[in-house]
Amino acid sequence: MLVKKLFTLKYWCLNLKQFRDDYSYDLKFNASFRGKKELSKDDLKLPQIRYLKYYRKAQMAKGTFLSWYYMRKLVKFSYWTGILLYENMNFPKGLIIGHPGTIVVNSHVVFDGNIMITHGVTIGRDVRGRRAGTPKIGKNVCIRCNSTVVGGITIGDDVLIAPNTFVNFDVPSHSIVIGNPATIHHRDNATEGHIGKV
Repeated sequence: MLVKKLFTLKYWCLNLKQFRDDYSYDLKFNASFRGKKELSKDDLKLPQIRYLKYYRKAQMAKGTFLSWYYMRKLVKFSYWTGILLYENMNFPKGLIIGHPGTIVVNSHVVFDGNIMITHGVTIGRDVRGRRAGTPKIGKNVCIRCNSTVVGGITIGDDVLIAPNTFVNFDVPSHSIVIGNPATIHHRDNATEGHIGKV
């Protein structure tokens, strides 16, 4: 298997275009969230922004000869920051990590893009019952601190999940979800002011 990989072009080529496109978009998205046109040099030193760069580099190197190197760096930085996204390499461009601190995401969760997650968030799998599986999360979704999203559920577009909320059911687009047990409140532009716009 490894010998076969050695003779494929993909194994020797880093996806630099994907890295540049995704990371550039992420920086614009994060700047917009902070009410700026671009991030300052001090902003770029923030642990969550540095983590984002390591994450995008690990995505760029996936399946290549440098995959182990960038993944090792990402895992090491994960333990330092508590941001444990390295098991899920599915985040498309448009990711805001609100604060460093424990964030855990199952490897099978699927995202559409433009998402904000912050410390204490768990997005995971339910192993039994009618909700067995992992979430599918739409565009323009904000998941605030200490919230848990689990099971084979679908979260629509433009959804704000308030702090300390437990979600194990489908959520329609344009909603705010609050509490435990959680309740859904329809709101147009639910994430306005909570995530950036590019």
